[in-house]
Amino acid sequence: MLTLVLIGLLGGLITAVSPCILPVLPVVFLAGGPGNGPAGPPGPPPAGGTRTAAGPAAGGGVLLEAPPRTARERPRNGRPYAVVAGLVLSFSFFTLLGVTIISALGLPQDVLRYIGLALLVLIGLGLIFPAVERLLEKPFARIPQRQVNKEGSAFVLGLGLGLLYVPCAGPVLAAITVAGARGEINADIVALTLSFAVGTAIPLLVFALAGRRVAERVAAFRTRARTLRVMAGLLMIVLAFALAFDVTTALQRALPDYTAAAQKRVEDNDTARQKLSGLYDDSNKDLARCEDGVDELRSCGPAPQLAGIAKWLNTPGGAPVDLASLRGRVVLIDFWTYSCINCQRSLPHVQAWDRAYRDKGLTVIGVHSPEFAFEKDAGNVADQARKLGVRYPVALDNDLDTWNNYRNRFWPAKYLIDAQGTVRYFTFGEGRYAQTEDLIRDLLRQADPGVRLPPVTGQANDDLTADRTPETYLSTSRLRGYTGTPALAKDKATAYAFPPAGVPLGGLALAGTWTAGYEQFTAGQGARLALTYRAKNANLVLAGEGTVTVLIDGKETKTVPVHGAPTLYRLADEKTAREAHLELRLTPGLQAFAFTFG
Repeated sequence: MLTLVLIGLLGGLITAVSPCILPVLPVVFLAGGPGNGPAGPPGPPPAGGTRTAAGPAAGGGVLLEAPPRTARERPRNGRPYAVVAGLVLSFSFFTLLGVTIISALGLPQDVLRYIGLALLVLIGLGLIFPAVERLLEKPFARIPQRQVNKEGSAFVLGLGLGLLYVPCAGPVLAAITVAGARGEINADIVALTLSFAVGTAIPLLVFALAGRRVAERVAAFRTRARTLRVMAGLLMIVLAFALAFDVTTALQRALPDYTAAAQKRVEDNDTARQKLSGLYDDSNKDLARCEDGVDELRSCGPAPQLAGIAKWLNTPGGAPVDLASLRGRVVLIDFWTYSCINCQRSLPHVQAWDRAYRDKGLTVIGVHSPEFAFEKDAGNVADQARKLGVRYPVALDNDLDTWNNYRNRFWPAKYLIDAQGTVRYFTFGEGRYAQTEDLIRDLLRQADPGVRLPPVTGQANDDLTADRTPETYLSTSRLRGYTGTPALAKDKATAYAFPPAGVPLGGLALAGTWTAGYEQFTAGQGARLALTYRAKNANLVLAGEGTVTVLIDGKETKTVPVHGAPTLYRLADEKTAREAHLELRLTPGLQAFAFTFG
């Protein structure tokens, strides 16, 4: 069990510094407001609170308490501990037992999320209106310690945040979620959950204590207490609405998954796989014969059934899809869940494969295996699938039966099944898109040796020349043929310039301000991109809000409006393949991911 605890602890530490927890950080930071301020006029405290320099005190946020006359009398500010304790307690408890409680009471699946949003709004209103604050503190009024009483709303704030906390799920959190959803809770699962919670709490507590330190050191927190309290309250209310309407995911998608490598080393090594797999049964053990992400097709045993599906989306009349009926076709199973940022970033690739190869013998099935209770709601899933552009069949695996059948451990995860119904390949997490597509093509050729395949993702023609420009990834680790100046600066806004001699065939250059990242390049002021290619058409995966002006051989040809999540946009389309010079002028903030050519 000690090894399991260590895996959970390290997994929690990594999760707490991942991009997925960014929405809760401002509130955690503000929860560490100062416990003392400048001396205020003496007098009795108002009912339910303590007199402050700017009005009645609050248990959470940036509040100012009139200091005691001596240091010995000064109460200890424990709000950072209270908010983190509340967050970890509610997250751990409801991740393990939330599904069971909701099912037993017959409540809607997303009720916990709504409760969390309501608590966040109430805390925000409490910071703005003292009367609301005193109402929140009443449940703690009978606790004899005066300071605990005052920290009550900070603890309530933490409870609310715990219900809204949606971290990036690796194998550890996946194991906890699956056990909780299926009611398979034992000593190992409890130990894993507690160690994961402690690991998550440490970075969050450091962040909250840093907020307290800043608030105590910066004079503005003491002299402008009332203004800062109102601003903090407004921030919490805005955050609640941003979470409710899924606004925060755009920021999370824009950031690279900088913890992916560390998470894979800690949670998906041989020891971790053995320990986490030991929490479940030994069904479909043949899948263990294959390794994640190998660059060749192997025989991984018969494809497990799609079991326990609550509902089907994007099928005629909601009819179920039976894998046995798909013999003769290649099948891609994509495990995902709509609030998972990693899943959202991988969806454009899956969608492109579906468009390109559906008529060539590929069937894509999305298995939506929820990480949280609110993701079980069929209406929520249908709405998000529509917004994300998912058109292929989606199976709602609410009880995670299919997840278990495939011995899955990751969101997202992709499994390739050949025309005879055998699993031949799987890959966990983001990446390996070109490799996965190559293996899809191999399986399609095996199923039908005479099939005419499109040469690249999303293209519909096969009569291209052999020297077509290959797919070009706008990634600091994968870009080839960069010819601009200066050299690419990773994750830093930098001014670039086109080379004086122009861009050669297969080369790419930047001008204006760009931020080059691991997953995408983000346009800044005056951003331009030049590329010389040979193909019939050129396409680019773009995301954000804005426009792209397209110039071919120096002539402006079109302006492409860009809206929303990463999507493949057609930039140029000719009747025959030829060499062309492409220049793009992008609105600041747009993200460019990868070029494909046909």
